[in-house]
Amino acid sequence: MKGSHKESHVVAIVPAAGLGKRFGPGKNKPFQPLCGKPLVIWPLEVLQAVPEIVEIIPVLKIEDMVQGRRIFEEYNLSKIKRIAAGGKERQDSVHNALKLIDDDNCIVLIHDGVRPLIEKGLIENAVRELKISTSSHLIGTGKEGFNGINGIILGVPVKDTIKQAEEGIIKKTLKRDALWAIQTPQVFSYKEVMAAYNQAAKEKFYSTDDSALVEHYGGKIKVVLGSYRNIKVTTPEDLNIAETLLRINSNL
Repeated sequence: MKGSHKESHVVAIVPAAGLGKRFGPGKNKPFQPLCGKPLVIWPLEVLQAVPEIVEIIPVLKIEDMVQGRRIFEEYNLSKIKRIAAGGKERQDSVHNALKLIDDDNCIVLIHDGVRPLIEKGLIENAVRELKISTSSHLIGTGKEGFNGINGIILGVPVKDTIKQAEEGIIKKTLKRDALWAIQTPQVFSYKEVMAAYNQAAKEKFYSTDDSALVEHYGGKIKVVLGSYRNIKVTTPEDLNIAETLLRINSNL
């Protein structure tokens, strides 16, 4: 398939159906309070404020849907029209959300529901980068086009020295200036990301993030600079860090 990336409408998918095992038992991570709001509300409000985004599809565990719908209405998140059901893995959850999208000419933006410090400007830049990138790469065919880009992802250069180890023994020190810590949002044309997800489902192939799926089926991904503030809340300590950063920057 050929994508021109001239689409104007953006649909945002926000996975927030994870079990949060590292967050502690009995904790519902997306709804944990952060500076007076549920954690997931912070990124949703930023996405709501981006004019090009016409719809936001959160992904929640089935048992969280009633609570989620009530909270989304409370915060006047009018771009949330539908909620997707979470799957066994994050990849299944995103696939469920993709299946709800009606406009196959739209752009899809996928952002973790537990990255509360995402900035509006970073979202807009990622969408802009995809729109100005042309692509003649055919997902799933292995045929390369004319230096086309099939997805835009955010990332930051790693600061630490990274070593590869096996059973505690260092095997290799990796070249740091070629390494990026990858974040969300990640942005694709609907047709290309859906093709990758459908093929992965057929093959029962699972990968670490959305862009890795597109890469696996021959797509070319461009990384643009994100922010070291755009942290993922995985543990209670991360929640404390996020609160500190929000208070410093917002005078809360």
